[in-house]
Amino acid sequence: MKFAVSYSCGKDSTLAFHKMMVEEEHEPVCLVVMVNEEAGRSYFHGADRHMLEQYAESLDLPMIQCPANGQNYHLAFEAGLAQAKAMGAEAVCFGDIDIEQNRQWEEERCSAVGLTPVFPLWQRGREENVHELVARGYRCIIKSINRTVLPMELLGKTLDDDSIAIMRSAGIDICGENGEYHTLVTDGPIFKRPLCFQIGDTIEMGDYAVVDIR
Repeated sequence: MKFAVSYSCGKDSTLAFHKMMVEEEHEPVCLVVMVNEEAGRSYFHGADRHMLEQYAESLDLPMIQCPANGQNYHLAFEAGLAQAKAMGAEAVCFGDIDIEQNRQWEEERCSAVGLTPVFPLWQRGREENVHELVARGYRCIIKSINRTVLPMELLGKTLDDDSIAIMRSAGIDICGENGEYHTLVTDGPIFKRPLCFQIGDTIEMGDYAVVDIR
């Protein structure tokens, strides 16, 4: 089956992509990435445009970037999916785990353009996903945190046994499904080469803190 990846550049969509391509041996045709028009970065995980170019090169796939704002987000996503379908995609791979509302929204978008939504991680254990990512050798850089529940020292660190231990001691969901943190994946088995990047300043925004990775 030919499929597109709804790609956030984060850990869950990367693991879902891995399972579809490596374990189930389906054929990827493109990446679909939502881009915040105002910020010029990918939504939620904040990869800038140069990093997005690197993702496309390193994952060896064309990338459909979907510029959007809050009001036209769903329409921009559907337009991106329509492009993926024109490239031969029959399905779209999502990294959702167990939040029903998110899945329903994605199913509606896929239905609108005639593509099949696929959820390789659905109802898998949240901690199981995190430990699998680490065990498989994916490098996930912690890009943002909710600083009311996690220490600032985690920003810019790699998701590994040590950072997981800090998260566990803080009493959070170590998969971060409630927005406790977000990652950028910069290397791993499905990458042709590691992404080149530098870690810059930290920006504090209310309860959240973000490190500038570019």
